[in-house]
Amino acid sequence: MQSLWMIVASFLFACMGVCVKLAAATHSVVEITFWRSFVALLLLFVLVRVRGVTLATPHWRWHLTRGVVGYTALFGYFYAIALLPLATAVTLNYTSAIFLALYLALTGLRLRPGMLLALALGLLGVALLLRPSLHAEQLWGGVIGLASGAVAAMAYFSVRELGRRGESEVRTVFYFSLVATLCSLLWLLFSDMHLPDLRSGLLLLGVGVFAALAQLAMTRAYVRGKTLVSAALAYSTVIFSSLAGLLFWGETLPSSAWAGIVLIILSGVGATHFSRAKG
Repeated sequence: MQSLWMIVASFLFACMGVCVKLAAATHSVVEITFWRSFVALLLLFVLVRVRGVTLATPHWRWHLTRGVVGYTALFGYFYAIALLPLATAVTLNYTSAIFLALYLALTGLRLRPGMLLALALGLLGVALLLRPSLHAEQLWGGVIGLASGAVAAMAYFSVRELGRRGESEVRTVFYFSLVATLCSLLWLLFSDMHLPDLRSGLLLLGVGVFAALAQLAMTRAYVRGKTLVSAALAYSTVIFSSLAGLLFWGETLPSSAWAGIVLIILSGVGATHFSRAKG
């Protein structure tokens, strides 16, 4: 039953996506990324103080790498959300499970027939999702969305290594938020920044709060529930996002795109299963 926390996390991630897409009408993607990271950083700092978690760590290089890579993936994800139908952007980002399996293979994981089938399904799903459903002006957003999934897999690989080194989830997420905030702030020094009004301020606050709460719910699902069940339930974000896209923007996808989404979900769950079987 603890794995059901992933459904809560998926709903919150979809809410975050809605706020990102709405905020993109008045703010740049780097601004949205900054506020998402900064709000989460403040919330996590309070959590660190309440739990008495020490921030001292001998693995600062891993945290720095995870932060920079994670920031890049987050920026790409938000960029794709601004340009694409919400369900499409979310699904492309969720190819991270497929790319993570490939990275694990490069580090010595033997690709069994089941894994090869999962990866083949994923590639077919991406082809179905991108080619028929995206207009020419959206193709760049599709490429960025797919790249965000690949880079997110690199970030998850860093998280995996930090976990093996005994780092707590709270400290890992805190340093990610810190590095992402600093990266965004550095970028904003050389670009325009728009002061939020009441509406956009609430949307930017929503991005950070929904993201932080979703991270905590997701962590509880993975720590206390069954990993494979949690990984499968994580794809319910696609369902919540498609409903939100239909409700707020009237977004509909052709049947071929939905077939691609189903294949990517099956591929991601299969890649997670076979990675754990050998990892």
